[in-house]
Amino acid sequence: MTGEIFYLMAGVWALAILAVFILAIRLSYRIEARSPDLTNRSGLPRKAMMFHTITNMNVARDEETQAMRRRMNGLLLIVLAGFVVMGAGLHVVRSAG
Repeated sequence: MTGEIFYLMAGVWALAILAVFILAIRLSYRIEARSPDLTNRSGLPRKAMMFHTITNMNVARDEETQAMRRRMNGLLLIVLAGFVVMGAGLHVVRSAG
């Protein structure tokens, strides 16, 4: 029974972490739109330039954009913490079973 509960919780946890990651991606696109050097002018969709927004490369320096960037970095830290917690949970379940 414990294994079934763990797998159910793992699925819910994965969906939650995925939702947070999607929020971070959407925020990255908004940051890119506010930053002249990162704006997509090709008219074609492209991947989010998250490396640039995380490291503050070519990102607009106004306070609102920087606040958005800090929020995106916080969301990405939540995703990273989610992976750490899930790894710890897997280790506990594996060692108990």
